[in-house]
Amino acid sequence: MSSERRRITVVDLSPEYERLYFVCLEDWPGAELAYAGDHKARWFRDMRDRGLRVKLALDAHGRVGGMIHYVPIERSPAVGRGLEFILCIWVHGHASGRGDFQGHGMGTALLEAAEADARARGVDGMVAWGLALPVWMRASWFRRHGYRRADRRGLASLVWKPFVDGAEPPRWPAVTGRRPEPVSGKVLVTGCVNGWCPAQNLAFERARRAAATFGDLVECRRVDTTDREAMLAWGECDALFVDGRRVRTGPPPSEAKLAALIRKRVRRLRRATALVTSSRR
Repeated sequence: MSSERRRITVVDLSPEYERLYFVCLEDWPGAELAYAGDHKARWFRDMRDRGLRVKLALDAHGRVGGMIHYVPIERSPAVGRGLEFILCIWVHGHASGRGDFQGHGMGTALLEAAEADARARGVDGMVAWGLALPVWMRASWFRRHGYRRADRRGLASLVWKPFVDGAEPPRWPAVTGRRPEPVSGKVLVTGCVNGWCPAQNLAFERARRAAATFGDLVECRRVDTTDREAMLAWGECDALFVDGRRVRTGPPPSEAKLAALIRKRVRRLRRATALVTSSRR
């Protein structure tokens, strides 16, 4: 173990760091996640008594540089039993604010601490999701730590590390293809919001603000996918739709881009309304 790894301390989340955790450590002035609403705080209050575990990594100076949070798989976006699901593992890597803590072993220290905690509680294995792209939550990073793929959906792999023989592999929920039902005379903006990911919360909040600028012509709805049945019905925990058409939310689109998408649908709605009015004359 390197000297840098030895100086890393992993601790459980305490009240003094909750606000920092809610914005995924991005606490500098003007940080975008500050505008992601209170969804994560509300999700945290609901989940902390339902198995949520949060750990932070501190450097030799006591500065928080990384975090991991995980839940029983029955409370996660995946399907399985007897497993823990890593929602996110993140080491701050921006020059702004706290600074760049990546490349010093914090991620590995966090993962090892979470696995040790799960093993001590008799959990059958650890599960995570990972992307095929070389960005955040890389599937290849988890594979280097002994994880193997259990399922895949698009660019997102479901990876796991069983701790015991006979552990049941996890899987993604069935793709339902569900889309929001249209609303007569309005453009409908719908967000499936779980709350645990501020980036997804930010996408919804931007869409909500963009929708509000069009007045009564646009209706914005939030689907609470912390409800397990709602999540399974939609087949995913976070998604954004404008008039039933899915909007890519990774990375979160700007408010201006979302307003432009909504504006196109509003124009179409106005043209259709004008045609109907004209035909009745």
